[in-house]
Order: sequence, then structure tokens, then C-alpha cells
Amino acid sequence: MRILKATRDNVLTASRIVSKGGLVVYPTETVYGLGCDPFNIGAVKRVFEVKGERRKPPPILASGINHVKKIAYVSQEGEKVAKKFWPGPLTLVFPKRLVLPDIVTCNLDSVGVRIPKHDVALRLISLSNGLLIGTSANRTGGKPPRTVHEATQQLKEEVDVFLDGGPATLGKPSTVADLTSKKPRILREGPISLKEISDVISKKNKSMSNQKNVKT
Repeated sequence: MRILKATRDNVLTASRIVSKGGLVVYPTETVYGLGCDPFNIGAVKRVFEVKGERRKPPPILASGINHVKKIAYVSQEGEKVAKKFWPGPLTLVFPKRLVLPDIVTCNLDSVGVRIPKHDVALRLISLSNGLLIGTSANRTGGKPPRTVHEATQQLKEEVDVFLDGGPATLGKPSTVADLTSKKPRILREGPISLKEISDVISKKNKSMSNQKNVKT
């Protein structure tokens, strides 16, 4: 079991492991994540094996909205919500682009994406070409880990490296909101509410309506 302090050099080492198809556990502001290159099918299969009996597609973490747009179709409303809450504890579900392997989304035509508010996570993702699998570092049914110790207790020797960045500040998973249709839906309750998301969208729609009225 390889546990490394999340120094700049060790984050770089972890990114090289990702580039070679390895699995990395890393800190975020919500909980510790289990990551790999989402375009490496073999690595993604390993993530599913490590998690065990998982039937839900893992989210993908990005270092910037430009990388999100490489794998997802982001609506105007979605971009407004992302601008308000990213980086932060909100996973947004958008229609996926064909470039993303079907195994990542369990053959669904949508993908959950997030930009985390954590320096170590963002550096690792950035060094990993801007995108990284971001499922929680626990076995299916287990408690999402707040610390690297909690992650090692569940995943043990099945991960190539664990990055220790201290306890996760929030200690609970992100909100998951489905924006694949006009009306947002909450798929998992979390730090950000449906009302907060809906308020951002309604403000945008009102703004667009006012602009149209001015033009006419």
C-alpha cells in the first residue's frame, strides 16, 4: 500500500500513474475520490472492480469548464449554474458527447461532471489532461471516506497510490443535479439545494426575457 503526502512532487507522481492506467485515491473538499483516466477503458474497469457491484456511472471531475465541454453538451442554463457553483460541491448531469467511452456512463447518454474546490484535486486533474474519474473512494455500500486512512481501510492494496491531503472539509458527497431537461432534478441531496439551482436558472431566464423586450 503506497501512501504519499500530497506534495507538489507527489501529485505529479500520481498524475504519471494515472497516465499509465493506474488508480489513484485523492482528496477533494467533499470526500476522498478514486480516480483514473476516463478514456482508459482498462483503468475504468478496474475502478468498477475495486468499488464492487457498482451499477451507477461514476462522475468525472474536471479542472475547468473547457474540459467539461469536451465530454458533455453544456446548455446555457447549465453554464450559468456552473459559473455560480463551480468550483464546489455540485455535480451536474449533462448529455454526453460520443468521445466519452460508454463504459464510463454505463451506456447512458448522460454524464455527471464537477469542478472540485480543492487545490490538490485540481492540480492532479490538471496534470491528468483535465479530466479524472471522481467516484468516492469506498466500496459500494460503504461510507464515503473523509480521510486517507478511511479510504485505505476499504480499498487496501487495490489502488496504486493514495494521496494524503488531510481530512475533507465538508465530509459528505456533492449534490447531484440532472440538467438534461429544462427543469432541473436533484438525484442526490447535498450541500447545494434545488432552490439555489432553480433560482440561478430563473434569474437567467428573466434576464433573457428582459433583453428580448428591450429589443422589441
